[in-house]
Amino acid sequence: MRAKKPLAGTSPAQFLREYWQKKPLLVRGAFPRLRPPLEPEELAGLALEEEVNSRIVRQHGPHGEPWHAAHGPFTEDDFASLPETGWTLLVQEVNHHVPKVADLLTPFSFLPAWRLDDVMVSYAAEGGGVGPHTDSYDVFLIQAQGRRRWRIAPAGTGGELVDGLDVQILSDFQPTEEWVLEPGDMLYLPPGVPHDGEAVDGPCMTCSVGFRAPSVLDLLGCALTDAARRINPEARYTDPDLTPQKHPGWIGPEAVDKARRILEQAILDPDTITGWFGQLMTEPRRGSPPDPELGPAPEEAAALLDSGQRLIRHPASRWAWSEPPGGPVLFVDGTAYPLPHRALGLATLLSGKDDLTRNAVLPFERVPEARALLIDLIRTGALLPDEEEEDE
Repeated sequence: MRAKKPLAGTSPAQFLREYWQKKPLLVRGAFPRLRPPLEPEELAGLALEEEVNSRIVRQHGPHGEPWHAAHGPFTEDDFASLPETGWTLLVQEVNHHVPKVADLLTPFSFLPAWRLDDVMVSYAAEGGGVGPHTDSYDVFLIQAQGRRRWRIAPAGTGGELVDGLDVQILSDFQPTEEWVLEPGDMLYLPPGVPHDGEAVDGPCMTCSVGFRAPSVLDLLGCALTDAARRINPEARYTDPDLTPQKHPGWIGPEAVDKARRILEQAILDPDTITGWFGQLMTEPRRGSPPDPELGPAPEEAAALLDSGQRLIRHPASRWAWSEPPGGPVLFVDGTAYPLPHRALGLATLLSGKDDLTRNAVLPFERVPEARALLIDLIRTGALLPDEEEEDE
């Protein structure tokens, strides 16, 4: 199921240079011999669960209204009442629940893992889709089963959204390119490209690998929240170098520049940006990993670590690391864990793709700060014992 070269003849460097956030790319046979990573019944089963984010989009609602959306969790009766055509089931973060879906991410390891959002899987009855729309993020659309017709229009076109609908539908979608994707084909779309996908000749399944892109408001909100925690509330604008002013009401460029420097120092401090940005980009967007309060006690977590049992990363946990001036920092699920320089290798190991074998982890258990971190991550549920190893 894995693709060694999902971009076919395009190298990762060429893709990033010519296509990433610039223009679409169609790749025929990106995933050769691809089999559906899960059955439609399994996908519907996930949509029955409370903690899973899902929705059903119908071209015509129960009362004949256009474009109706319903949000899960659903019941078996909900699925039994669906028409034969014209509807789509969409389930978010399926890679957290189905290992074969998570495997689809491996070929995209040339992209930053912290930019990844999730793998959404959609199952559409014949004629089903979610209508012409745009996304604010990059997406790789992998055809897993059946055939889907994709139509796209130039970025910046499509008009406004149609008012009064449950679904975001462009009012003036005029496609200029069209393809029918077969199983194993893949279409990359950068943000802002109007597109419309529809199942043809029967039902189909599509896996959408999406990448998160924080808005400017997201970034500003995190920066201000971080600054509010650090700033002395008594600190004020000062001007000890003030000189006589000819016009009392004039705000001079020196004053404006001083205000700008005050804000830059408060909000854009290079020593603190890494911290709040790393926490923002690893924070779970939908739900969260297991509650730390439900994890093992410190002594139990230490015993598990000392037992030598292989650990695995929780499939829903998000990992990243950086090395600001103050030293290495590991980011896990929105929390920053500072580490000494001698434990930098642990940060790269935990946030990478390599297996957490006993030989890989053991050297760091001798570093007190690294050992404490491993125990803490076991307690929070970000690190789990490998149950498959237990079965062996």
